[in-house]
Amino acid sequence: MSLDWLHGPCAVPDAAAAARAVARQGRLTKPPGSLGRLEALAVQLAALQGQDRPMLERVQVCVFAGDHGVVAQGVSAFPQAVTAQMLRNFVGGGAAVGVLARQLGAQLEVVNLGTAVDPGPLPELIDAHIAPMTADFTIAPAMTTAQLGAALTAGRDAVARARAAGAQLFIGGEMGIGNTTAAAALACALLGEAPGQLAGPGTGLDAAGVRHKAAVIAQALSLHAAHCDEPLEALRRLGGFEIAALAGAAIACVQGGLPLLVDGFIVTAAVLAACRIQPAVRDWLLFGHRSAEPGHERVLRALDAAPLLALNMRLGEASGALTALPLLRLACALHGEMATFSEAGVAGSQP
Repeated sequence: MSLDWLHGPCAVPDAAAAARAVARQGRLTKPPGSLGRLEALAVQLAALQGQDRPMLERVQVCVFAGDHGVVAQGVSAFPQAVTAQMLRNFVGGGAAVGVLARQLGAQLEVVNLGTAVDPGPLPELIDAHIAPMTADFTIAPAMTTAQLGAALTAGRDAVARARAAGAQLFIGGEMGIGNTTAAAALACALLGEAPGQLAGPGTGLDAAGVRHKAAVIAQALSLHAAHCDEPLEALRRLGGFEIAALAGAAIACVQGGLPLLVDGFIVTAAVLAACRIQPAVRDWLLFGHRSAEPGHERVLRALDAAPLLALNMRLGEASGALTALPLLRLACALHGEMATFSEAGVAGSQP
């Protein structure tokens, strides 16, 4: 499977639309800069959407699920059966992401890339099965080249569906027992960090469990270090199906001119890989929240990211990004609906 599409042309933010949005901000009935980051967010979204008054009425959320072979090393507090159980919960509407999507009027789809336990017939689930799980990356690369290509393409396909539905914003989420280990290993390889700096509790490991997780990551890094200078190879060797799909989705968003709101640690590790593969990705990212997972702060710093929220969340599923969505919508509403000084008949400084 050819991966040449990853390096295809990317959309460029509309500088003229941004300039018009800045000018509009200067005419609104408020002191300049008084709405703080909400003003900057509106201008950023204007550039990304190519229109003076951006809108976020149609939001697409896609949760990618996949299991991880490294779970055999005892890095998770939960068994792999939970991944399949949560898939049923997702499509049944009982998971946090389902509640948030309903409350916010966002469209939610769930893509199964491969689970150790068959979730059973679920017509609402998008089946993009690659394998029951990745390989244990302490003894072999997590994915074959073909598997990596399939996962990346699943992300691209999800973005194609979102664009066909007229989405104005894409949010990626993930589910997969063991995926904080994969995300930490990938981030360590891309950033040159020690595992002890990025490994965290994930689903609830105690301090001894976190130390063991860091040792497992160190073992994997030792095995694969000589091959991880190239980001796509680091993703293949240390990532997961859902992490690769998220990276593919990020690149496809940029190629199609669709802004992306980034969730927590795992999604941020995926978009870090995407940025290393295709640097233009960075211009199209907004960051929803700072996770309580300790490695997230380091990855955010590497991306020069300033998340909107810090609520000690670490659930994943796109829950943090969806929680931040109302702020983006408020930024758009204030920018688009506030009166200008002339419209309101208010004396003020106007360009």
